[in-house]
Amino acid sequence: MTVSRGARAWVRALRILSRATLVIAPLLFGHAFVKLVAGNPPEEPPPWRVVRTDPRLERLLPKSVTLERIAEGYAWVEGPVWHRKEHYLLFADIPNNAVYQWREGDGTRLFLETSGYTGRKPFEGREPGSNGLTFDSQGRLVLCEHGDRRVARLERNGRKTTLADRYEGKRLNSPNDLVFRSTGDLYFTDPPFGLPGTFEDPAKELPFSGVYRLSPGGALTLLTRELRAPNGIAFSPSERTLYVSNADRARAVWMAYEVLADGTLGAGRVFFDATAWAKNRKGAPDGMKVDREGHLFAVGPGGVHVFAPDGAHLGSIELDVPASNVAWGEDGSVLYVTADTAVYRIQTGTKGAGF
Repeated sequence: MTVSRGARAWVRALRILSRATLVIAPLLFGHAFVKLVAGNPPEEPPPWRVVRTDPRLERLLPKSVTLERIAEGYAWVEGPVWHRKEHYLLFADIPNNAVYQWREGDGTRLFLETSGYTGRKPFEGREPGSNGLTFDSQGRLVLCEHGDRRVARLERNGRKTTLADRYEGKRLNSPNDLVFRSTGDLYFTDPPFGLPGTFEDPAKELPFSGVYRLSPGGALTLLTRELRAPNGIAFSPSERTLYVSNADRARAVWMAYEVLADGTLGAGRVFFDATAWAKNRKGAPDGMKVDREGHLFAVGPGGVHVFAPDGAHLGSIELDVPASNVAWGEDGSVLYVTADTAVYRIQTGTKGAGF
């Protein structure tokens, strides 16, 4: 094909005009024009945002806050807990049956293998590992183990001691989350999410999902069986109220129970109902922690939600991925967040209960 001398001149002119446009256009229309012409995609918004619904949130989460990712690349992370003496964070990767340790400056390392399932046969479900983690008064790690269907304690020699695995002779479902009271009593939730078939699993022995109290002497007491999927659990600073989340998208609520003098529970009330949020947001009511003033930082549909002690919703840290749990760390003012495949932290304007 032969191109005429005039046509070649037009091509040269168009090239010169195109180069001039890339130089002049940013001065007239801004750099977004250059990104469009060059084929560069626009900058993506951050995967999180703070939404404020009450001015009281300003003191708890100042406008300068930012969410920092400190670890990533896992399957589904849960159970963050801070070791206050040794200054490190532990968190569980449930599908990979492991607990990892993160320390400032050192990064992440494997802390515990077979964290929730020690069986010889391959686990048939998706979540064999440990879920909720906490430390007892002696600094020993206590784990909710899905695959082995028990609450266990990791001893100094690396062996585990079973603290609870049966109620009235029947195996627990799959303990999920736990919290100690100052009396030494351990409170924990037991939905069937760790069973391969969850609610319909043929190996499920209990016809309900319970909230339990385990005494220092080993006595196990069923406190309530009214929730289909009890999950996260936390005490108010006074320990007169026990909060329990219900990870049921059809009834996505946080419950508040009066703690009676003997440690059992009185009647429960709906602290906050997020069922409407569950219709179009990722996640369900899950792990939570309380600050020293009684504010609840609770994972739920759409992210981490902050509630006043009276149940008023103050605002949220909205995430584009489902979150699972939170933990106070460092000097008590840093909130660690486990969400999907990564772990984050955020500097707050408050401190966790007990710090």
